[in-house]
Amino acid sequence: MQNIRRALIGLLLVLTALWLIEEPTVFQSANLFALRTVMVQYSGILAMGAMSVAMILALRPRWPERWFGGLDKMYRLHKWLGITALVVSVAHWLWSQGPKWAVGYGWIARPSRGQRPAIENPIQEFLATQRGTAEGLGEWAFYAAIVLIVLALIKYFPYHYFYKTHRLLAVAYLVLVYHSVILTSFSYWTSPIGVAMAVLLAYGTWAAIVVLVRRVGVTRQVRGKIAAIQYYPGVRTLETAIDVPEGWPGHKPGQFAFATSNVSEGAHPYTIASGWDAREPRITFITKELGDHTSHLRERLQVGQDIKIEGPYGCFTFDDACPRQIWIGGGIGITPFVAHMKHIAIQRAAGSPDRPDQSVDLFHTTADYDEDAIRRLTEDAQAADVRMHVLVDSRDGYLTGKRIRAEVPDWREASIWFCGPTGFGEALRKDFAAQGFDVRKRFHQELFAMR
Repeated sequence: MQNIRRALIGLLLVLTALWLIEEPTVFQSANLFALRTVMVQYSGILAMGAMSVAMILALRPRWPERWFGGLDKMYRLHKWLGITALVVSVAHWLWSQGPKWAVGYGWIARPSRGQRPAIENPIQEFLATQRGTAEGLGEWAFYAAIVLIVLALIKYFPYHYFYKTHRLLAVAYLVLVYHSVILTSFSYWTSPIGVAMAVLLAYGTWAAIVVLVRRVGVTRQVRGKIAAIQYYPGVRTLETAIDVPEGWPGHKPGQFAFATSNVSEGAHPYTIASGWDAREPRITFITKELGDHTSHLRERLQVGQDIKIEGPYGCFTFDDACPRQIWIGGGIGITPFVAHMKHIAIQRAAGSPDRPDQSVDLFHTTADYDEDAIRRLTEDAQAADVRMHVLVDSRDGYLTGKRIRAEVPDWREASIWFCGPTGFGEALRKDFAAQGFDVRKRFHQELFAMR
């Protein structure tokens, strides 16, 4: 979470600093319209900078994943960059239109412009001829982007509609790139801020084109076939085993992949619930019925069906040197722990010397109960030598930090790995932080929300 904030704030500060190098006298503007001119430029730079980085992250690049702590953290940054672009774009629009409204209502007088100097640079002259078109197209692209970003933030907006409409942001972005190139002060392009923006706009343009032609992640995609399906009615959960005979690079427990079973629905992210054994190349997903897509998976999937798998992604891989680990799986958040237990069982069976000697307590808290699912979970825990604690909300009450500490007396020596509802995870993080636990280094939380 810290690196998400650092990246967002750092981007805005760097763009601001580079802009101030070019506009050091910004707060000495002679009048409101002079201030308006520079503030329109500044807000436009921040908005397009945020949108460009958000567009780049939409490609799911691998190179920054380790620093952010996983693709889930990168998607959280993508979301906040979108919100930032939304807010700053509104400010940009208000700086552009507000003074005009004030003149129209007679609140202020428009200053006389005087005669504009002749333009000698042919490139600048060409850009000047495009201003009217760029302003008109940019305004409509701004309105479209506002609507599309707001729709993306509405959780109840169905995923299959979100998948189709969100790609349209790439179109709006390309129009806004044109708007920015034409209307950015010409002198900026030979300054540090111009160079920085040129790089961001170029990279963002390429990313937008990749998104529009549906080539995101194609180099990490393999074809699989559904081998088995098991439904657990008590917890409304579907377990799907998929054979991936060629191309899959293997995965670590706790990672996830995007699966596409219906092209019109697009790719959905699922945590992988199986260890990896190259001798039996199979991936298992465990999916809970939570929304419009997952609620109908049981009816749409069938044994023998082709599935496209992309990945693996994620850094929720249980890598640390602590002598003890505490795992907390809330509801369907149990999935990465199932994968790791199966992985440990494979290592134990093979007598692997690389397996770390760690004591593990797994807390699984759930509102639903399915005897068969819990039995299989218990078997996995026993095979991996993991001490399991199952809490059913209606029977055992809610899991708290106090209950965990009572069950694990040496919790101060442990690392905590949490996957489940975000609010629940944040509550536990604050609880352990209040007890002096180093949550920044030893509390690992999967932010499994892609919108």
